Amino acid sequence: MTAIHNKHVLVTGGASGIGRLLVLGCATLGATVTIWDLDAEGATRVAAEAAELGASGAHAFACDVSDREQVYARADEVRAAAGDVDVLVNNAGIVSGRPLLELSDESIERTFAVNTLALFWTTKAFLPAMKSRGSGHIVTVASAAGLIGTARETDYASSKFAAVGFNEALRQELRRSTPGVKTTVVCPFYVDTGMFKGVKTRFPFLLPVLKEQDVTDRVLKAIQRDQAQLQMPFMVSTLPAMRLLPVWAFDQITDLFGLNNAMDAFTGRAPADDA
Repeated sequence: MTAIHNKHVLVTGGASGIGRLLVLGCATLGATVTIWDLDAEGATRVAAEAAELGASGAHAFACDVSDREQVYARADEVRAAAGDVDVLVNNAGIVSGRPLLELSDESIERTFAVNTLALFWTTKAFLPAMKSRGSGHIVTVASAAGLIGTARETDYASSKFAAVGFNEALRQELRRSTPGVKTTVVCPFYVDTGMFKGVKTRFPFLLPVLKEQDVTDRVLKAIQRDQAQLQMPFMVSTLPAMRLLPVWAFDQITDLFGLNNAMDAFTGRAPADDA
């Protein structure tokens, strides 16, 4: 079990959405919380909220997680201010929501820099201390798009497939070297944070657009229970079985559930708000 009380939890993309709720949830459990976000003012506001909720310490830093040198520099500042990190939550992410040929090269690179490469920089920054003391927890907030690719998500799904693979390989490494350091990968369907504003679901009773507080509560429980993988809703967990079908049958199922039309009305939110 991973205790959160009196532990140091760092959340990337912690100024809004699920990241903010995770910070506040950890604060109510008596953790020291650190928020990283591009939005420095937003991160500071969340730190103040966390302090009011009983966090044993609350710190905010402006950080572009796609910039590895900035990540390493901020990590040093975090250690100086609050000590080593016990739980790292890699939550920051962005989405474009456009067909491949409408994506600029720069947009594709940015998606991978934030959603995938940043996982390497943040984990390399904080994992050594976890290994030294033989305990810690690394959380990767991926997506159901990391388990199934759908239309208008070529860059996003690819980056999240890579995130799922990153977590799996890291878990295997840690099982051999430092079993006291745990990992959790989170693969939710669309969440109503605003990041996926405009998405539609054909069968909301089977594949609902998830409530961010519900997702947050389940992520916190998964961390505390050392749950290796969290998929939601239940239908997402049936994907491995569907993969046993011929490709044509698998594609027909995705069409039946409207997965390839879900992003047709996507508007999202301003890039500066993505975290």
